[in-house]
Amino acid sequence: MTIITHDNVENNIVTPVVGLTFFAVASGFLMSLIPLSVTHFDIDLSLIPWLASVFYFGLLVGATCIQRVIKRLGHRRSFISFLTLVALTVVVMILVPHQVTWLVARFVAGMAVAGVFVVVESWLLMANCSKQRAKRLGLYMAALYGGSAVGQLAISVFGTDGIQPYLCVLLLLFMATLAPILIRSGQPHSHDQQSISRKEIRHINRPAIIGCMVSGLLLGPIYGLMPSYLTHISVFAEHTGLLMASIIMGGMLVQPIASAMSTRMSKSLLMAIFCMLGCLAVMGVLESSTLVMMGFSLLLLGASSFALYPIAITLACDHLPTEKMVSATEMMLLCYSVGSVLGPLLATTFTEVGNGLIMYLGVCLITTCIYMLMKSAETISSGQKPIAG
Repeated sequence: MTIITHDNVENNIVTPVVGLTFFAVASGFLMSLIPLSVTHFDIDLSLIPWLASVFYFGLLVGATCIQRVIKRLGHRRSFISFLTLVALTVVVMILVPHQVTWLVARFVAGMAVAGVFVVVESWLLMANCSKQRAKRLGLYMAALYGGSAVGQLAISVFGTDGIQPYLCVLLLLFMATLAPILIRSGQPHSHDQQSISRKEIRHINRPAIIGCMVSGLLLGPIYGLMPSYLTHISVFAEHTGLLMASIIMGGMLVQPIASAMSTRMSKSLLMAIFCMLGCLAVMGVLESSTLVMMGFSLLLLGASSFALYPIAITLACDHLPTEKMVSATEMMLLCYSVGSVLGPLLATTFTEVGNGLIMYLGVCLITTCIYMLMKSAETISSGQKPIAG
């Protein structure tokens, strides 16, 4: 049972959601801009995969040390600090366009982005009840994915040549920082935040940990490898942008559905259902002969893949007091980051198989579905409340 404190009453979500929305647009724009603009800065194309890898490694490292920053500075000032740090890495990349500089900048950016995620997620999860948490996290994921989708479209508007697109990214990051600067009230109190002990880690819901890790195992390859996969399908190559947008749109549309259902049924069973839908989507992708069928299959694949993380993180926090929320979200982000780093590497082992990436996603989804069904059955047989996962 969640402890209701004065912090919960004061806590509102305007600042993190507004700031996150602008940040998501900037981040989505920047993630696509970097690989497309390296030649303009006379940087070798072979550096592109390393820039992506070092960013996710920074995300992984950052997920281990965010709690101490939040405890010292509070959520609002930490939010400002991490957003400012991301902006500074962009400035350094513009001023010093060198391979080593860019690698270091992307690593630091990964750590800062981890801070943004932990700040926003823990801020929203410090609510009075699990139902309110689910609604807030659904709004968080919708803002994140919606902003990322808009950021992808910015490429066609602002282009990739010169420093002008990077200045647009800096402007968006500045707009994101304005939210916590101007809205000074409503942040949760962070001075009493506590770490989760090793003993408590053993008692955190295992399906929650697995759900976060599998989310990374799925989304890492979807973000990093799916565009290349779609480009090499001759029938749909010219529609790669549209099909990638379908995946992200599926992730947006599923958030209110996932948040509503997570308060009415076992969360492990709900994750099993979404994994089952993902398996159907994989079959649809493999059998698609028309653009409409491919688009719908990828929409369903995006919905099933993007639904896992918010369900898993609310499951992890269901029975934790508010002073443990930052530590819990930090640990869940660490699990997601591990999956994001390993996912593309594991997916490449399927390259010798036809439609290797899709087969990899199918294996992840079906094994996770079986695991979640087994854990849900254990919960029911043990007589626990289904909503506990």
